[in-house]
Amino acid sequence: MVIDVLFLMLGIALLVLGFIGCVLPILPGPPISFLGILMLHFTSFGDFSLITLVLLGVSAIVVTILDYFIPIWGTKKLGGTKWGQWGATIGMIIGLIFLGPLGLILGPFVGAFVGELIGGESDTTALKSAVGSLVGFILGTGLKIALSGIIAFLFIQEIWINFASYWE
Repeated sequence: MVIDVLFLMLGIALLVLGFIGCVLPILPGPPISFLGILMLHFTSFGDFSLITLVLLGVSAIVVTILDYFIPIWGTKKLGGTKWGQWGATIGMIIGLIFLGPLGLILGPFVGAFVGELIGGESDTTALKSAVGSLVGFILGTGLKIALSGIIAFLFIQEIWINFASYWE
């Protein structure tokens, strides 16, 4: 019983850390959330099917990989070049260092804009590239938050069901 409570608390901590990881590029949010549900699975409070665990695990990996490509896709889709893509990446790193979490939004936007200007593009093209980077970041973050939310919902639902039957 003690180990169950320990794993349950670790699972909850991993879910919270997973949500934080959805907005911080340093932490892979969905895989961490998935580890939280795995912790619950190995307690007497949780019992997920193999199919559910495999689907959630594969989804966590796919969403994490897509998160690296969606901002690039957004930048390209709105006319950005390699200069804008590199600018967005460098801007995200610099923005995170100097502006914290706000830098994750402003950094890629400003970086893509400046990168396109350095690459010789017009103000209009640079702005489109910057908007594409921002839209891509928002889509990627939304996707990660959605999956981590689904994992958290299943976690809470499983606890609710098993705690109810435990006390009967």
